[in-house]
Amino acid sequence: MPRKTLLCLLMLLFSWRGYALAAPDCVTTISELRTLLGDRRDALQWVETTMDDGKPLLVSIVERHGSLALEFIKTGEGLWAEGSGAVCSVGANFEISFGKGQLRMGPASGWLLRSLLGQGGKFTLTRLAADQLRIASSGWSGTFVPTPH
Repeated sequence: MPRKTLLCLLMLLFSWRGYALAAPDCVTTISELRTLLGDRRDALQWVETTMDDGKPLLVSIVERHGSLALEFIKTGEGLWAEGSGAVCSVGANFEISFGKGQLRMGPASGWLLRSLLGQGGKFTLTRLAADQLRIASSGWSGTFVPTPH
Protein backbone atom coordinates (compact mmCIF):
# COMPACT_ATOMS: atom_id res chain seq x y z
CA MET A 1 0.00 0.00 0.00
CA PRO A 2 2.72 2.59 0.82
CA ARG A 3 4.37 1.83 -2.53
CA LYS A 4 1.13 2.58 -4.43
CA THR A 5 0.65 5.78 -2.46
CA LEU A 6 4.19 6.89 -3.22
CA LEU A 7 3.72 6.08 -6.91
CA CYS A 8 0.48 8.08 -7.03
CA LEU A 9 2.14 11.05 -5.30
CA LEU A 10 5.05 10.97 -7.74
CA MET A 11 2.69 10.84 -10.72
CA LEU A 12 0.73 13.76 -9.33
CA LEU A 13 3.91 15.74 -8.71
CA PHE A 14 5.24 15.15 -12.24
CA SER A 15 1.90 15.96 -13.87
CA TRP A 16 1.63 19.20 -11.86
CA ARG A 17 5.22 20.12 -12.69
CA GLY A 18 4.59 19.54 -16.39
CA TYR A 19 1.56 21.81 -16.23
CA ALA A 20 3.54 24.55 -14.47
CA LEU A 21 6.24 24.40 -17.13
CA ALA A 22 3.84 24.69 -20.05
CA ALA A 23 4.83 27.32 -22.60
CA PRO A 24 3.07 30.66 -22.20
CA ASP A 25 0.76 32.02 -24.90
CA CYS A 26 2.77 34.47 -26.99
CA VAL A 27 1.58 36.83 -29.71
CA THR A 28 3.33 38.99 -32.29
CA THR A 29 0.52 40.99 -33.93
CA ILE A 30 -1.93 43.65 -32.73
CA SER A 31 -4.86 41.39 -33.65
CA GLU A 32 -3.44 38.49 -31.62
CA LEU A 33 -2.64 40.84 -28.71
CA ARG A 34 -6.21 42.09 -28.55
CA THR A 35 -7.47 38.49 -28.59
CA LEU A 36 -5.01 37.54 -25.83
CA LEU A 37 -6.14 40.51 -23.74
CA GLY A 38 -9.78 39.62 -24.40
CA ASP A 39 -10.64 43.16 -25.47
CA ARG A 40 -10.88 44.34 -29.06
CA ARG A 41 -10.90 47.98 -27.89
CA ASP A 42 -7.81 47.78 -25.71
CA ALA A 43 -5.68 50.91 -25.83
CA LEU A 44 -2.32 50.73 -27.57
CA GLN A 45 -1.02 54.10 -26.36
CA TRP A 46 -0.50 54.92 -22.71
CA VAL A 47 0.76 57.90 -20.70
CA GLU A 48 2.60 57.64 -17.37
CA THR A 49 0.92 59.02 -14.25
CA THR A 50 3.59 58.22 -11.64
CA MET A 51 6.56 60.21 -12.94
CA ASP A 52 8.28 62.47 -10.47
CA ASP A 53 9.85 64.89 -12.97
CA GLY A 54 6.73 66.27 -14.68
CA LYS A 55 7.73 64.58 -17.96
CA PRO A 56 5.60 61.48 -18.43
CA LEU A 57 6.65 58.57 -20.59
CA LEU A 58 4.40 57.91 -23.56
CA VAL A 59 4.22 54.20 -24.40
CA SER A 60 2.99 52.84 -27.70
CA ILE A 61 2.48 49.22 -28.63
CA VAL A 62 2.86 48.90 -32.39
CA GLU A 63 3.33 46.15 -34.94
CA ARG A 64 6.65 46.32 -36.75
CA HIS A 65 8.27 43.81 -39.12
CA GLY A 66 6.19 40.84 -37.95
CA SER A 67 6.49 41.45 -34.22
CA LEU A 68 5.16 43.73 -31.52
CA ALA A 69 7.21 46.70 -30.42
CA LEU A 70 7.16 48.82 -27.29
CA GLU A 71 8.19 52.43 -27.83
CA PHE A 72 8.85 54.66 -24.82
CA ILE A 73 9.08 58.40 -25.52
CA LYS A 74 9.99 60.76 -22.68
CA THR A 75 7.94 63.96 -22.97
CA GLY A 76 10.16 66.82 -24.05
CA GLU A 77 13.27 64.63 -24.23
CA GLY A 78 12.72 62.04 -26.96
CA LEU A 79 13.33 58.30 -27.19
CA TRP A 80 13.72 56.55 -23.84
CA ALA A 81 13.76 52.95 -25.13
CA GLU A 82 12.29 50.76 -27.86
CA GLY A 83 12.36 47.10 -28.77
CA SER A 84 10.49 44.42 -30.69
CA GLY A 85 9.46 40.94 -29.63
CA ALA A 86 6.53 38.78 -28.60
CA VAL A 87 4.10 39.59 -25.81
CA CYS A 88 3.50 36.50 -23.66
CA SER A 89 0.84 35.72 -21.10
CA VAL A 90 2.49 34.73 -17.82
CA GLY A 91 -0.12 34.03 -15.17
CA ALA A 92 -2.21 37.17 -14.70
CA ASN A 93 0.50 39.36 -16.28
CA PHE A 94 2.00 39.87 -19.70
CA GLU A 95 5.70 40.07 -20.55
CA ILE A 96 7.77 41.17 -23.47
CA SER A 97 11.41 40.08 -23.35
CA PHE A 98 14.32 41.52 -25.26
CA GLY A 99 17.61 39.76 -25.81
CA LYS A 100 20.98 41.42 -26.31
CA GLY A 101 20.69 43.88 -29.17
CA GLN A 102 16.86 43.81 -29.28
CA LEU A 103 16.34 46.76 -26.94
CA ARG A 104 17.57 50.15 -28.07
CA MET A 105 18.10 52.74 -25.37
CA GLY A 106 17.51 56.34 -26.41
CA PRO A 107 19.18 59.56 -25.31
CA ALA A 108 16.37 60.20 -22.78
CA SER A 109 17.28 57.10 -20.75
CA GLY A 110 19.67 57.57 -17.85
CA TRP A 111 22.90 55.69 -17.27
CA LEU A 112 21.32 53.44 -14.62
CA LEU A 113 18.61 52.25 -16.99
CA ARG A 114 21.17 51.74 -19.74
CA SER A 115 23.33 49.62 -17.46
CA LEU A 116 20.34 47.55 -16.24
CA LEU A 117 18.72 46.98 -19.64
CA GLY A 118 21.56 47.55 -22.09
CA GLN A 119 22.09 43.81 -22.54
CA GLY A 120 18.36 43.06 -22.84
CA GLY A 121 15.66 42.48 -20.31
CA LYS A 122 11.95 42.11 -19.90
CA PHE A 123 9.02 44.38 -19.26
CA THR A 124 6.07 43.09 -17.25
CA LEU A 125 2.66 44.57 -18.05
CA THR A 126 0.07 44.24 -15.29
CA ARG A 127 -3.53 45.39 -15.66
CA LEU A 128 -4.37 47.26 -12.43
CA ALA A 129 -7.85 48.30 -13.56
CA ALA A 130 -9.70 48.66 -16.85
CA ASP A 131 -7.97 52.00 -17.36
CA GLN A 132 -4.64 51.45 -15.58
CA LEU A 133 -1.55 49.51 -16.56
CA ARG A 134 1.66 49.04 -14.61
CA ILE A 135 4.77 48.52 -16.71
CA ALA A 136 7.84 47.34 -14.82
CA SER A 137 11.37 46.27 -15.58
CA SER A 138 14.58 45.81 -13.68
CA GLY A 139 15.03 48.93 -11.55
CA TRP A 140 12.00 50.82 -12.91
CA SER A 141 8.19 50.78 -12.93
CA GLY A 142 5.40 53.18 -13.73
CA THR A 143 1.61 53.36 -13.80
CA PHE A 144 -0.04 54.34 -17.06
CA VAL A 145 -3.48 55.30 -18.34
CA PRO A 146 -4.72 55.23 -21.94
CA THR A 147 -4.03 58.36 -23.94
CA PRO A 148 -7.16 60.23 -25.01
CA HIS A 149 -7.98 59.85 -28.70
